[in-house]
Amino acid sequence: MLQSSVEHSGGRDVRLELHNLSQFSIFPGQIVGIEGQNPSGHCLIASKLVDSVPLSATAAVNQHPTKKQALDLVVESTDSSYVQKEISALIASGPFTTTDNLFFEPLTELLAYASRKLPQLLVLMGPFVDSEHPEIKKGAVDRSFDELFSQEILRRLQEHVEYAGSDVRVILVPSIRDAQHDFVFPQPAFDIHLPNLIHQITSLTNPGNFEANQVEVGCCTVDILKQMSGEEMSRNPIDGTPSDRMSRLASHIISQRSFYPLYPPAEDIPLDSSLAPEALDITSIPDILILPSDVKYFIKVLTLGEGEEQRKCICINPGRLAKGEGGGTFAELNYQGSPDKMKASIIGI
Repeated sequence: MLQSSVEHSGGRDVRLELHNLSQFSIFPGQIVGIEGQNPSGHCLIASKLVDSVPLSATAAVNQHPTKKQALDLVVESTDSSYVQKEISALIASGPFTTTDNLFFEPLTELLAYASRKLPQLLVLMGPFVDSEHPEIKKGAVDRSFDELFSQEILRRLQEHVEYAGSDVRVILVPSIRDAQHDFVFPQPAFDIHLPNLIHQITSLTNPGNFEANQVEVGCCTVDILKQMSGEEMSRNPIDGTPSDRMSRLASHIISQRSFYPLYPPAEDIPLDSSLAPEALDITSIPDILILPSDVKYFIKVLTLGEGEEQRKCICINPGRLAKGEGGGTFAELNYQGSPDKMKASIIGI
């Protein structure tokens, strides 16, 4: 079904016939333009489908207030002549502890690796205190969720930053599964009080954007890739051109200009539609898009647009740092100005 806006057609809908299209990829809530004929008045026979409007590769000046705080984040170098668009980063997504305890051993392993490699950025995405953890679900914890977050997460990060030095930055992104945080999407940033490290340990909104050494990064902890994969309907090109499904789904995020283009949302997503029009918007093509998911980890280069308007974006799903009673995976990235000059890998612990 194709539904139009209240402004242009009173919100009326019409059945959509796609058999004349050689390829397509559609999902509920997708905003599209359709060219075709409606001979019966009850069925629109599509001859062309437009599912994106070109986005600029430059950052938007006027972003929603929930995102502006991220643009102040810059990784500084001791070399004053450093102007290259480069960053080194470790990227990990929770859970950060295994299901059989709350010792946070996978996080300890990650920070030990970070202490050896000393990347400029450590991007950690929730859940940190996972509301789905067996001990938390059954109420077997003798500390508050805030105490768990402070003692098991922030304390470890503080020790790492003090060891690694003033050039290191840690970025935290909340999850709707964080037991100590607001159960709403979009989410506000964590309220972190570390006076001596206020510029080194930073929290973003979920979803959020930040810039480091002129590299634009967007991230969202809601598992939109998994949710879209269950709702998408597609037809591959008849010429047999191979189609990478995860790249296609990730490209929808940017082409739809939204971190969460699916509508209606999944049942377990507490979407606040009063915030969505601004807080979920993607106003420019990021250099790096981080979308942690339960689907298999990947690092892919997305090609967006055509001709001179063609842009590239690196999409990263680092996997989960803890999987059941065992360790999981995280991503290591050295970005040197463009996707063609990057070195990236998924590392298991």
